[in-house]
Amino acid sequence: MMSPELICGLGFLAVIILLLARAPIGVALGLIGVIGLGLVISPEAAIIKSGVVAWETASRYELGVLPLFLFMANVLFSAGVSSLLFDAAAKFIGHKPGGLALASIIGCAGFGAVSGSSLATAATMGLVAVPEMRKAGYDPKLATGALAAGGTLGSLIPPSAALIVFGVIAEQSIRKLFMAGIVPALSQAALYMLVIFLLCLRNPALGPAQPRANWAARFKALRAIADIVVLVLGVLTGIMIGWFTPTEAASVGAIGALAIAAWRKKLSRAMLIDALMKTLQTAGMIYLVIIGALVFSAFVSATDFAAFVSRLVDALPGGALGAVIGMAVILLVLGTFIDGMGIMLLTTPIFLPVIESHGLSPIWFGIFLVRTMEIGLVHPPVGMNIYVIHGIARDVSVMKIFSGVLPFLAADFIHLALLIAFPIIALWLPQILGGVK
Repeated sequence: MMSPELICGLGFLAVIILLLARAPIGVALGLIGVIGLGLVISPEAAIIKSGVVAWETASRYELGVLPLFLFMANVLFSAGVSSLLFDAAAKFIGHKPGGLALASIIGCAGFGAVSGSSLATAATMGLVAVPEMRKAGYDPKLATGALAAGGTLGSLIPPSAALIVFGVIAEQSIRKLFMAGIVPALSQAALYMLVIFLLCLRNPALGPAQPRANWAARFKALRAIADIVVLVLGVLTGIMIGWFTPTEAASVGAIGALAIAAWRKKLSRAMLIDALMKTLQTAGMIYLVIIGALVFSAFVSATDFAAFVSRLVDALPGGALGAVIGMAVILLVLGTFIDGMGIMLLTTPIFLPVIESHGLSPIWFGIFLVRTMEIGLVHPPVGMNIYVIHGIARDVSVMKIFSGVLPFLAADFIHLALLIAFPIIALWLPQILGGVK
């Protein structure tokens, strides 16, 4: 008979093989979780446990935040959010060297606050900004690299689907995770903008300055996004100061998005049906992922594998810092061949107990995990954002885009090191507003 630890280790290997074979994440985790539970306890108990997990997950009140925020995003897409955000930023800083690339980062940050998805941010902002930068004579590597990197901001800026999923899996407050993501996201955006500034300072030809927009054009661009900015800030502020729960905030956001679409004369039956269908498709996929991850987590909990890994990590020199660095290395290595969500769902049941045993904040760990996950989106050879941008700029090779993203990848590693060295970057805002220790 195999030991439970060995069964769990083989289960992890089986999940990795399935993910490399492009099996859906939720299916891979759920299937191996059920099989593993059947081997560790019994087939009947595994089926019962899986059914209970699926029912409890689908009926959780806090998960209502996910489809509501997705619906809000899909409605706002129809109102032309992406082009308006980029246009407003470009009007103010497009006249500076690299100004349109800087505007694309600002646009990605703003759009990330609406969509909550890195891939959606990269795809949508790429469609808007890449053609504009190419038309303005920008170096293709700078244009595509900036958008690939900027797209990663969508996973961290609230309302983030990744933070919602982590909160459910790790049983942590989604409100506090949202608060914890704001400062790291903004500081990461600032680092990306610093990279663009330094590159264009060294070689202004990489991002030629555009004609300066007058103040009338600037105010017009600001008025075009005023209602969207008010809605997003109202929703996030309401969550942070406790006016309403994240689920209630998502409801307010969905109603506000419908009101904006109606005000802009974009609301129609066809648009509403399209937004609902896209919301159901995406939410259904994420629900499947969450259920599969929780079944797999139950399998891991039924073995002593977590304690085994904890002992291995604890054996690393440097105490808590050594353990975190070891986790970061493992996560970055996994990121070379597994997508970010798969990494998060696969490693959370293993690493979270280690984090808690060292007295570190699970809220900080959620931000650290998502930040590392984001690096995987631009990290060769997988780098999903790279391929998204390549799909938009077909004449720019994948290798050239990877080359263009390297300076931004360096900024990612610097930011991750700062996040590890100074956890207060993530915990400052929750400590002030949410009582996180």
